[in-house]
Amino acid sequence: MRAGPPCRDRGNAALELVILAPVILFFLGLMIAAGRTSIAQGSVDAAARDAARQASISRTPATAQTAALASARIALGQDAIDCAPIVTVNVSGFAVPVGLPAQVTAQVTCRVSLSDLLVPGMPGSKTLTATFTSPLDPYRAR
Repeated sequence: MRAGPPCRDRGNAALELVILAPVILFFLGLMIAAGRTSIAQGSVDAAARDAARQASISRTPATAQTAALASARIALGQDAIDCAPIVTVNVSGFAVPVGLPAQVTAQVTCRVSLSDLLVPGMPGSKTLTATFTSPLDPYRAR
């Protein structure tokens, strides 16, 4: 038995844990959400780059649109990004006469889910967008 005044600090560790645990879990959820959106944004950027490149080597505007969509879906699928990408391609460069510089631009939009994180105030999803422009060969028949 201990002599002296009774210890009044008993149970403080449990009380501190009860107070701090939700705060720590909240910040952990925010860090996971930030990491997830950062990785997904990199994947969407890469998908836009691939889509513009595939569109730029196509012969017609219709095949450019098809190739860009297929390329973006494959790129996002390889990075395990679960979304249905919206791919828009500006194919006005195909109307430029041969010998003049022209370009094609692809924009990829993807909605990434964040609802499984259960962080209060966190939106259920975040829409990410990336745009990339690729030149068309000025001396290739269009």
